[in-house]
Amino acid sequence: MLALFETPAGFALFKVLNEGKLDASEELYKEFETADAARKMVKLKAFDKFENTTDALNAASHLVDSKLPKGLRKFLKAQCQGETLAIADSKLGKAISDKLEINCVNNAAVAELMRGLRSQLSELISGLAGQDMAPMSLGLSHSLSRYKLKFSPDKVDTMIVQAIGLLDDLDKELNTYAMRVREWYGWHFPELAKIVADNVQYAKSVKLMGSRVNAADLDFSGILQEEVESEMKDAAVISMGTEVSDHDMLNIKSLCDQVIALSEYRGQLFDYLRSRMNAIAPNLTIMVGELVGARLIAHAGSLINLAKHPASTVQILGAEKALFRALKTKHETPKYGLIYHASLIGQAAPKFKGKISRVLAAKSALSIRMDALGEGSEASIGIESRAKVEARLRQLEGRALGKTVSTPGSKGKPNIQAYDKDRKSGTPGLVSSAKVYNTAADVTMDAVPTVEATPDVATPAKKKKKSKEAAEAAPEPAAEAIEATPPAKKKKKSKDAATPTAETTIAVAVAVTPEVTKSGKKKRKAEAEAVAEAAVEAAVEAVNGTSEGKKKKKKTKEETA
Repeated sequence: MLALFETPAGFALFKVLNEGKLDASEELYKEFETADAARKMVKLKAFDKFENTTDALNAASHLVDSKLPKGLRKFLKAQCQGETLAIADSKLGKAISDKLEINCVNNAAVAELMRGLRSQLSELISGLAGQDMAPMSLGLSHSLSRYKLKFSPDKVDTMIVQAIGLLDDLDKELNTYAMRVREWYGWHFPELAKIVADNVQYAKSVKLMGSRVNAADLDFSGILQEEVESEMKDAAVISMGTEVSDHDMLNIKSLCDQVIALSEYRGQLFDYLRSRMNAIAPNLTIMVGELVGARLIAHAGSLINLAKHPASTVQILGAEKALFRALKTKHETPKYGLIYHASLIGQAAPKFKGKISRVLAAKSALSIRMDALGEGSEASIGIESRAKVEARLRQLEGRALGKTVSTPGSKGKPNIQAYDKDRKSGTPGLVSSAKVYNTAADVTMDAVPTVEATPDVATPAKKKKKSKEAAEAAPEPAAEAIEATPPAKKKKKSKDAATPTAETTIAVAVAVTPEVTKSGKKKRKAEAEAVAEAAVEAAVEAVNGTSEGKKKKKKTKEETA
């Protein structure tokens, strides 16, 4: 029986000298307690050495997947014909049996045999010392881990997750320390808090100045601007703060040192995060920036997990509370999450932020997948996608409207121009002719006014005087209306129809509207009044005549009866 054993240096094939002891597997470990006992149990028959690390990695990756590597197949074909082979992996033994027709054994005794071979390996293989085996095992394990995880050591997104978390913690601590410095030193120089707004400049100024009485003799040009420096020195002379001891000032300066150190370390950490983001996710960095991209990766857990999210999830990532609250209360769902802090959304107007966030999330999802699964390290996709988002932003804000003229075959919609009924498309001139003043429509002062009867239509009076003249109509239309009245007949229906006819006649007479010129009103006023009186009298006579006719007919009816 032969035993196959894998080492970082190559494959070793041992000959089992005493196969009978394999039956008592519980006592087999005693045979490997010493090197001499192990040599009596097994003997090295052949050794297949790896030529380089690539061969070792190839063989190890095949064995991890229980596959038969090419080098091992040649080795076993040459050394194990007609022999029984003891092997630790049952799946690999089955593959060897199928391809090479070698009888393979895998049981508890074989497991104990492999354990014993591992304990005495350096003694059983000449020229392979223990100090040589350790670095080979470590190097092969590292190579195998990289191969199995299938990513480059330069693309370890765990560093980004930790860096952005530390950066946020530093911002909180830095803000807390800076506020403590302002509050503490404010007892001595309260006016300085309003003069110097920046926290780091405040800490540096306090550290340099110490007591406020030293401000006039010191030069702050390396920290503050000239105007701020002069204002601070003026305020130090008339400050209302209390005096502090030297011991208290030492503690305040020590806290200022902490603020300055944390600020410098934060700058170094930000530079490190920027370099890591440009190496791991260059396309995402161009789309949303280093900080927003790092927060998206940290929120998802890894770049691979972020690449699995759809664009709609990337858009609201970080706004989970608002999303579920909106779903619970049946209100509008949020339009953006962490992506809101991207510079492209900040450039958009408030009413366009939702649309731009949707477009940006869609393009960012493509960039993330390119960074996570693509082989190249260039940011071509990110640059192209950002240009499209910026074009969409300009289109929404109307900046590009009317500036570019679309030609046949060009992408995008044609220009929309304002409608002008007097202009023809493509020609700058007017289509309709210019309007000319019509002299034939003028009315002279000596023109004789013409009277037109317009029943059922009354002209609106602008003044009381005009309405009165309009109400006094000419007699001719009234006379015509009287003549148009039909004579009374004997039938009953004609009697009922006679009365409204007379009433309409009066209405028509009143509704006659002459065209009166503005001049000569006093001259014609008497004539118009006379005409109106004559028309009214004629209408009254017509009514009286009809009533008299009715009485006569009624009288003749009674006489005949």
